[in-house]
Amino acid sequence: MTPLVRAIAVAAPLPSLGDNTGDLDRLKKVLAPQLGGGMPVVPYQRLSKVAVRFRAAGFAGAAIINDMAGTPVLVDFLSQPPKVLAGMALDLGTTHLEATLLDLSTGAVLARADLENGQIRFGADILTRIHHAAKDEGLAELHAAIIDSVNQLATELAGRAGLAAVSEIRALSVSGNTSMVHFFLKLNPCHLCREPYIPMVNAPDPCLAGELGLAIHPAAVVWLLPSVGSYFGGDLISGVLASGLDQQPETCMLIDVGTNAEVIVGNREWLIACAGAAGPALEGGVARMGMRAGPGAIEHVRIDPTTGEIGYETIGKGKPKGLCGSGLIDLVAELYLTRQIDIRGKFRPQAAGERLIAGSEGYRFVVVEGKDAADGQPVVLGQVDLDALMRSKAAMY
Repeated sequence: MTPLVRAIAVAAPLPSLGDNTGDLDRLKKVLAPQLGGGMPVVPYQRLSKVAVRFRAAGFAGAAIINDMAGTPVLVDFLSQPPKVLAGMALDLGTTHLEATLLDLSTGAVLARADLENGQIRFGADILTRIHHAAKDEGLAELHAAIIDSVNQLATELAGRAGLAAVSEIRALSVSGNTSMVHFFLKLNPCHLCREPYIPMVNAPDPCLAGELGLAIHPAAVVWLLPSVGSYFGGDLISGVLASGLDQQPETCMLIDVGTNAEVIVGNREWLIACAGAAGPALEGGVARMGMRAGPGAIEHVRIDPTTGEIGYETIGKGKPKGLCGSGLIDLVAELYLTRQIDIRGKFRPQAAGERLIAGSEGYRFVVVEGKDAADGQPVVLGQVDLDALMRSKAAMY
């Protein structure tokens, strides 16, 4: 498999009166055998930089080659091969972004980080954002918000990995639902919510980071995983490939539960998928005490059916800060099993006891008292949080 970006060592013959080949043509000629005989392409915006650096390095060093849909593209030249050839893998979520930084030369993981999607201020769900994109500056605002979020994430990754600058990241692969990919590329997704629900593009061609305003190296290749149809994005396709579902002899199911949820069933002979809006209840985006699955997040809950005593486990074994998705599901299941909520997901005051507090926003159930919590504030579950989870469950059903 050809990597997204390669550093290829070269040493070209020096120019002379007997060999007046142009600098870039000279470089392409020595690169061709290492590229299977094909000549690399040099984008116009990189012509001068590559030529100047090739000559300044004494016609020897490392050529940086991007793989652009099977075409080798020469984008930079260094006097020495880079110690780390950093590439960033990005999950472009509706509510959160997750990213991993890798050394593409060795496959080693350099850093991981996550961040809330800055587009949330324009709407928690995709449909609201699509409607916002229809306004005069709406699409530009949504594009700027997601690019800013990606830049923040890339900068954090570079710092954690000890890179000298975020511009040392030389490749980016992106997976996300169809709408998020449209926002990322500044494409209007308005037709996705209008019959017959057709996107502008399912399989965008790779581009350079500088064209999108990204803070990583301007000549970094940006690959976007293709979507299928209107609602099955590259994130779901990635899940199918990573899990090997499409190679299984037996029928299997893959469930991707996020703000947008997808379910795919099948095997190596056939696949069928469906999608729906589950809302951000399991993303830490609705519950007041909701949070991502990180240190301090309650991930498991058990309630003693006799005493009503609550036991819980947190990620990292520290004091609790809030509830992540698995903790929320556990808690609601235990509340139902102990009959403290009914089949509609409504609290039963006569059964919940002293942990149930009535307020202006309805009932709130105290999971962890303030004295036992990380910040001194009690961890609670409100009726509004229960309602959000019920909507997510309904969407998945």
